[in-house]
Amino acid sequence: MITPGTAKVARRQLGLATRHQLTATAGVPDGTVTSRTRPGGPWQRLLPRVYLLQTGPPDHRQRALAAVLYAAEPAADPLSGETAALTGAAALSLLGIRDTPPAPADVLVRAPRRLAGTPEVRPLTTARWPRTITVAGVPSARPVRAAADFAARCPSPDRIRSVLAQVVQAGWCHPHDLHAELRSARLLARPAIRAAAGELLAGIRSVAEGRARDALTGTGLPAPLWNARLYTPDGTFLASPDAYWPDEGVALEVDSAEYHYTRDAWQATLRRRLRLRLEAHGILVASATPSMIRDTPQEVIEALHTLLTLATTRPTPPTATARGHEQLPLPFQVSG
Repeated sequence: MITPGTAKVARRQLGLATRHQLTATAGVPDGTVTSRTRPGGPWQRLLPRVYLLQTGPPDHRQRALAAVLYAAEPAADPLSGETAALTGAAALSLLGIRDTPPAPADVLVRAPRRLAGTPEVRPLTTARWPRTITVAGVPSARPVRAAADFAARCPSPDRIRSVLAQVVQAGWCHPHDLHAELRSARLLARPAIRAAAGELLAGIRSVAEGRARDALTGTGLPAPLWNARLYTPDGTFLASPDAYWPDEGVALEVDSAEYHYTRDAWQATLRRRLRLRLEAHGILVASATPSMIRDTPQEVIEALHTLLTLATTRPTPPTATARGHEQLPLPFQVSG
């Protein structure tokens, strides 16, 4: 039978409780905790001193909160975010960022406190305690800090590029704030992180766009605006193509629902409508898929070269204009 104190703790913490909470707060005898968490019992031990007060398997939120409960100081309120907070891939996974495995969970703890890790939890001692938020009931570092902590531990340049782009494109942080966080964490000395941060500051918002930028670097083509916002003469928003050459009125669209984080069936129809809108305002549009940029970049470059050449001989310039976009030239370098 669950006592009222135990039920209160469980309701507040997604059905989880620590041994300290059960014995010191809810008044459950220590022996009862042990007996209830034996094989076949009504409770489960998820981590040392952390228990799931149900018989069914934990979901991803419960596993994430269990990591925070394990890392929090025993007498502190673990939901306050004052002594432990989820970060890195596990925190980004709660936000829906792809390619961020939720385990093992990185959890921040305040310096100088040290805590032994487990196969499921990696405690990260830090003197730079972040502002924290609650995501799906789990105390977490803000997305900008979680992204930086992810980059610090990720060995794959492509994954760093992809995840940082997703965090910015989803609106969880501004590229300048992310750059500042990476600089504060002294991570910009790492080439892969510096390159990813540079792309985001240049306006690139996806892996496909980043690869397009790589393909264009050193080709002699003029530098485009990335994700510029185009407006009609009366000030109506028209479109935001992946790359745009304002002097020539040429746009590059990378046709990929995957890299723009939507798989809806009508995405192709929207792309066709976008092309028609741009062409109606005198803009020449080149389309490419991520696989074309990856496998046959020279074909994409030749198509762009043709359109840029044609654009210079057109009698009528495009009527759309790019506004509110800071151009950063290619190749772009970020200093630490």
